[in-house]
Amino acid sequence: MFKVSLVVGARPNFVKAAPLFYALKKIPSIEVELVHTGQHYDVNMSDVFFSQLELPIPDVNLEVGSKSHGKQTGEMLIKLEEHYTSSKPDLVVVFGDTNSTLAGALSAVKLGIKVAHVEAGVRSFDMTMPEEVNRILVDRISDLLFIPDKYANSNLKKEGIPQHKIFLVGNIVIDTLVKYQGKVESIEKDVLNKANLKPFQYAVATIHRAGNVDEEKRLKEIMNILERLAQKIPIVFPVHPRTRKKIEEMGYKPEKGLKFLEPLGYLEFIALLKNSRIVLTDSGGVQTESTYLGVPCLTLRENTEWIITLRKGTNHLVGYDIDLIERIVDKILSDGPKGEKVARKPSKIEYWDGKTSERISEIISNFLKEQSH
Repeated sequence: MFKVSLVVGARPNFVKAAPLFYALKKIPSIEVELVHTGQHYDVNMSDVFFSQLELPIPDVNLEVGSKSHGKQTGEMLIKLEEHYTSSKPDLVVVFGDTNSTLAGALSAVKLGIKVAHVEAGVRSFDMTMPEEVNRILVDRISDLLFIPDKYANSNLKKEGIPQHKIFLVGNIVIDTLVKYQGKVESIEKDVLNKANLKPFQYAVATIHRAGNVDEEKRLKEIMNILERLAQKIPIVFPVHPRTRKKIEEMGYKPEKGLKFLEPLGYLEFIALLKNSRIVLTDSGGVQTESTYLGVPCLTLRENTEWIITLRKGTNHLVGYDIDLIERIVDKILSDGPKGEKVARKPSKIEYWDGKTSERISEIISNFLKEQSH
């Protein structure tokens, strides 16, 4: 019997871990353990996602909570090391690019435990982003690197990662989208009615990255962009707790056409995204989800780790250039019907098919058997 430990801590991790948790559960020779670092600690940021994605209560919750990068990562390392010293997994699996990802990988490697990284190889080439630092460090120390697309493969090759460690499996976020399509459809009407919205007659905004939220000048610039666009189309903005805190500190009140919502559960957010005309975001996950759903996406950043969504998807990397943003928004709004239906062509990207977790679980199973010989 092999033991595989999945480390999660923040909302993006839960969406990626859920399909793999169930795929591994189907393999009789594998016992799966779920470790929650507690990085996202309030009900909307964590509990709702666990229940909606049908994840069981974690075997361990380290309850680290929100702290500075150093304190948070350090405390996770201490607690994960204690846990792994007693639980002795054969493999630790980490997801994406959060501090939980880094702490999970680093604590395992130091104890001689093998590490797998899901969503390896994606790069924004911006070392001022904490996520980029986490990605590079985790990829360097992982034994199995599960990559979403060919760009990730070329990044890892350039960094000297041996090809035998790299596996092109697709984007695991899409597995969760595919699995819950039916559930999302069943709540769409209610979600839109509750927010007083009509299909395809509104835009969604999601802004949470440190570079966009922590500098008042940049946050003001983004709020100005949203206000300008809200004159063309109503915008709903589910506000991340830290973003809300910063906006309130600025003394900002939303103008007409711009509506703040509490953070949403996974299913509610996807329902909102799927029926929107446009999404404005700085989130990696939303760039890939909107590409799969065929929703035009404007990424309010200077760079993106999801190059494939620019080349083969619906994503536009717009930075903070209000004239460029207005031009793209005007074009999207003038294309196609004004009514209830907009023809959507979901992007077809290789292996973004809802079967990524099955591929990963098979590779993990074979890897563990080989290791035991």
